[in-house]
Amino acid sequence: MESRQKTMDLTTGHPLKQILIFSIPLVFGTIFQQLYSFADTVIVGRCLGTEALAAVGATSSLHFLILGFVQGACVGFGIPVAQSFGAKDREEMCRYLWNGTWICVILSLVLSLGSVLLTETLLRIMNTPWEIFAMAEEYIVILFWGIPASVLYNYSASVMRAMGDSRHPFYFLLFSSVLNVILDYVLITFFGMGVGGAAAATVFSQFVSGVLNVWWLFLRMDMEQTEKKVMKLSIRHVRRLCAVGLPMGFEYSVSAIGAVILQNSINTLGSGVVAAQTAGEKIRQMFTLPMESVGMAIATYAGQNFGAGKLKRIREGIKQGMLIQMVYCVVIWLVLLVLNRLLVGIVLGDAQPDISDQASRYLFIVSCLFIFHGSLMVFRNTLQGMGYSVHAIISGVWELAGRSLGGFLAVWGAGFTAVCLANPLAWIFALCYCICMVIYFLRKNERKQD
Repeated sequence: MESRQKTMDLTTGHPLKQILIFSIPLVFGTIFQQLYSFADTVIVGRCLGTEALAAVGATSSLHFLILGFVQGACVGFGIPVAQSFGAKDREEMCRYLWNGTWICVILSLVLSLGSVLLTETLLRIMNTPWEIFAMAEEYIVILFWGIPASVLYNYSASVMRAMGDSRHPFYFLLFSSVLNVILDYVLITFFGMGVGGAAAATVFSQFVSGVLNVWWLFLRMDMEQTEKKVMKLSIRHVRRLCAVGLPMGFEYSVSAIGAVILQNSINTLGSGVVAAQTAGEKIRQMFTLPMESVGMAIATYAGQNFGAGKLKRIREGIKQGMLIQMVYCVVIWLVLLVLNRLLVGIVLGDAQPDISDQASRYLFIVSCLFIFHGSLMVFRNTLQGMGYSVHAIISGVWELAGRSLGGFLAVWGAGFTAVCLANPLAWIFALCYCICMVIYFLRKNERKQD
């Protein structure tokens, strides 16, 4: 498959080397993507105060509920592209790419309008504290209007990764992340836009990265030579894309419902606890994103090799992916052991000592259990890369159960300790299911090949 931009074929070569090379841009890319949110947290917390930080944190699970669906669906829409790329079928790959585009246009419009209309109701259902309600609503409404920008970036990046290019989405995201930090500071400090300025900076920066992805994809990877016939809507391709992509989106959303339930429980504990958990969770996300990046690499790796019928390479990829995750978890645990207080101080500034103590405690407990998150990323993304996305929804149900249990325990006596354990419980529950399913489907497909 020729193109002016060299792409990466993951069906050949040593799995560990291939996964590492493909993962490195993804790791840095997702770190800088998280800087969108982390920059909001630091600048809002230090420039606008604890209540503004709590307002941003109180919307995080709701934000994940909607935009998590977008991210999951867009990754899923890239799986048939990856499988066609692995099978060396360019025409089929282009058909999937274009039909995914039409789906994304409709999806972004429906989700954006629907989310904005339901924002106030959802914030009330979540028991958002009244003193931060107005700021929380202002922040999340702007992000919801920006859903098309999120779809643009996530789908274009997913397609580029499916075709073996993980570097350029990273380059463009790096640029937009720097832009986001600058705009955050300018809009909040010089224009006095408050939390709305932070949200507007995030949306605009993500739109810029999406436009740059599309420019590179169509002008530098020979996609401008696509024949018009493959651009037409195809029911067969739409069905396949929806069968893979929508379950992955629903998996993110089902998991996020558990996060909403947990956030509801946290909100009842007061704005101080909300601020502490927000600070700890934002830092946690920064350090677990590389694990998710390895997972994305595994999804592309499994997709290409499944399309090429190389099941033994998928097994080897799982082993090497687990090795990468285990080494990373040990290193990061040591890093956080040393930098815990410093990182919390950067986010919270001159917050009350008890809030800082709770944030540090949250970060320590969660970091001890990072390996379950890393393992989940390997096995879940292997399932998704092989095309068994419906089972991702079921794993999301198990995550919902874990977070719901943490929220229940927090309200009924266990307090902040249960809040700290809610995410690890979700990871463990979902991991057990995904391991069983990966073993089952690999054996099933191997029997078909014999």
